[in-house]
Amino acid sequence: MRWLLFLSRVAFLAGIFVLLSFSVLIWDWTGQESISSSIIFAGYTLGLVIIPFTCLLYLLVLMIKRKLAEYVPVWLVASNLVFLFLLMIHIFYVNDPYYHQ
Repeated sequence: MRWLLFLSRVAFLAGIFVLLSFSVLIWDWTGQESISSSIIFAGYTLGLVIIPFTCLLYLLVLMIKRKLAEYVPVWLVASNLVFLFLLMIHIFYVNDPYYHQ
């Protein structure tokens, strides 16, 4: 299950890019459009694909009755779940009908 550890690390990096993309949207990074667009693209595309897929694989491993801590460190699982939670909150907040009033 080394592939799950690798995918967890990639999801962690995607989560960091998601947080950086939130900071690009909050604070204005004028003069650095290429860097900010790269961060936003990497954060949202990687974040929307890899983080939920990794958390779904965590759920599947737990349903098979295997211990997840044997394959992936607990802090990595917890951070990926936090990144998923933050991404979902952001998606639901932006798509809220009262947000655009």
